[in-house]
Amino acid sequence: MKQRYTLSQILGIKHPILLAPMFLISNAKMVIAALQCGCTAAIPALNYRTNKELREAILEIRKATLKPFGINLIVNKSNPKYRTQLKTLLELNVDFIITSLGNPKDVIIACKPLGIKVFCDVTDVVYAQKAEQLGADAIIAVNSQAGGHCGDFSAKKLISQLIRSTTLPIISAGGISNKMHVKQMIEWGASGVSVGTVFIATHESDVSQEYKQAIIQYASTDIVKSTKLTGSPLTVINTSYVQRIGTKANFLEWLVANSPILKKYAKLILAWQGMNKVKKSAFKASYQNVWCAGPSIDAVKSIRSVRDVISDLI
Repeated sequence: MKQRYTLSQILGIKHPILLAPMFLISNAKMVIAALQCGCTAAIPALNYRTNKELREAILEIRKATLKPFGINLIVNKSNPKYRTQLKTLLELNVDFIITSLGNPKDVIIACKPLGIKVFCDVTDVVYAQKAEQLGADAIIAVNSQAGGHCGDFSAKKLISQLIRSTTLPIISAGGISNKMHVKQMIEWGASGVSVGTVFIATHESDVSQEYKQAIIQYASTDIVKSTKLTGSPLTVINTSYVQRIGTKANFLEWLVANSPILKKYAKLILAWQGMNKVKKSAFKASYQNVWCAGPSIDAVKSIRSVRDVISDLI
């Protein structure tokens, strides 16, 4: 049987912990802090408005430390910047790329000759097996406790399914906030963990004070799964605005999103509109607040440093 390497072995880091790439939230300061603590981290390429800004962020991190970090890339047609962003990541030789929401084939082919690792987000066995066939280096198992876009299965069920059906290293994503959670994932067979929500309310995060306070004040019972915003299941805090607009797509929205003719374009438009709502809420509070988070907000009691949060994980 092929050896299933740990995340620490794959990247040469001290702790098998990845500070997850969070849309709008992750930044260079957070990545540098995680790397200095012996972990790794990643940023969504879409957190940068221009390719120049993406390039500058990567160079800023490299200037601070040579430890390994990655960039998350949306690889489907909803991302018009995909090709340009990939070219930049290849030129700057980032340590790894995390692919989401699409076929990672072109990314894997381009990265192999350069030694750049490719980790693929998966929510089920079918996609995990495809990622392995294409030559991915690891899979990120996104479970039902993940913040933002989440999966359908519990961490234990998803890991056990993937253990039986693939030989790739498994990085468990969702519901992790302390060292006991990390230990449990490893015992179930994960090679590492990806942790996001508990890092939102940190000093290094640039989101609004209102967003950080919401992470502290709300509980896991306030987390709801919405298909209203982007067309895909998205976990958000159940604010009064979310309650008002509802979490289920109405009949017209469902019809457009599932029409064979309109589906491709409808999903593009719906995802773009939903992400714009999330973007507006992240940095400026309003009556239309849409704040992404996972159930692990229960562990957040105050605004702390990235280092302090990592100390709970190790």
